[in-house]
Amino acid sequence: MDPLISPERVAEVNLSVAERQRYARHLTIPEVGIEGQKRLRSAKVLCIGAGGLGSPVAMYLAAAGIGELGIVDFDHVDFSNLQRQLLHRTEDVGRKKIESARERLQEINPEVEIRTFEERLGATNAEEISKDYDLIIDGTDNFETRYLSNDLAVLTGKPNVYGSIFRFEGQVSVFAPHLGGPCYRCLFPTPPEPGQVPSCAEGGVLGVLPGIVGSLQASEAIKLILGIGDPLIGRLVHFDALSFRFREIKLRRDPECLLCGENPTIRQLEDLQFSCDMIDSPLREITVHDLKTRMEQPDEFVLLDVREHTEVEVARLPGSIIIPLAELPQRLSELDSGAETIIHCKAGGRSAKALAVLIEAGFSDACHVQGGINAWSQEIDSSVPLY
Repeated sequence: MDPLISPERVAEVNLSVAERQRYARHLTIPEVGIEGQKRLRSAKVLCIGAGGLGSPVAMYLAAAGIGELGIVDFDHVDFSNLQRQLLHRTEDVGRKKIESARERLQEINPEVEIRTFEERLGATNAEEISKDYDLIIDGTDNFETRYLSNDLAVLTGKPNVYGSIFRFEGQVSVFAPHLGGPCYRCLFPTPPEPGQVPSCAEGGVLGVLPGIVGSLQASEAIKLILGIGDPLIGRLVHFDALSFRFREIKLRRDPECLLCGENPTIRQLEDLQFSCDMIDSPLREITVHDLKTRMEQPDEFVLLDVREHTEVEVARLPGSIIIPLAELPQRLSELDSGAETIIHCKAGGRSAKALAVLIEAGFSDACHVQGGINAWSQEIDSSVPLY
């Protein structure tokens, strides 16, 4: 496979004495050597996300001597990030992630140029942000940006190094139709229905897992830049940390893919109108302040918590009935369809889905809590753990 970087760009790079010392263990590898290190030095990589996957990706690419790293993130550091996002430290809580990421990466390797983009990647800014970069690394945790990253890479002819994580499992691939492989849409033409797939925030993730998966993504990026080895083009690797098993799945390009197929219809970037909070039924929402007022009144009502039991062990509102969302359709008989029912979850997504289930089942007096128990912790009672 040909390397991504043109010989002309590589020829412009000269490694200093300090760089030769820093990358000495690279220079002694025949497949890398001086020429390969100069390729790394001239490469520009865009990492979308500075969280669980973005942390190991950016840290290892910076240490490897990538010439320029672009980091896209608009979030702030939260205590719940620290168990896996090693770009950020305890003293960074509350700071912008791109600020702490820049500082940490410059500590790792001051020779690397770090460019930060404090904005949400969208159809209006994605091409401008990515125009100077050779490849894209998807370190996101939501479907909107995942599909956008894929479409951006395909439409601009750049490899997309993909990774995802959940609980104890992760997967890695390289989507690059221009190099003969499929794109993400070949596997998943459309996003899942809202509520079908829980996020890492809802379902949890083992702290070391993004370190493993992100390191594999960084390895694939380096192979692509150097033009060595057999990149994961047309292959997806699934890793199960509990059983410590790697499984390789062969991928094929879909000739009917709307993006990279024989007759594509997606020719420009569009923002995916998808959110875990979206449901088709009309919503009846209340705020956590409304819930507090309601709890202070003498009239009885049912407070239904549709989170998983492991989440309830972390934080719980008094008097709540626990029925996880996945079990709700089979356990409706445990609830009184004539009673006032207020539903909550962690952040509002699952409770909205549960509300639709109750409405369809004939519950005429039901609503859900906007923002869930996290909003309760932030706005009503800080002694309730925020997770």
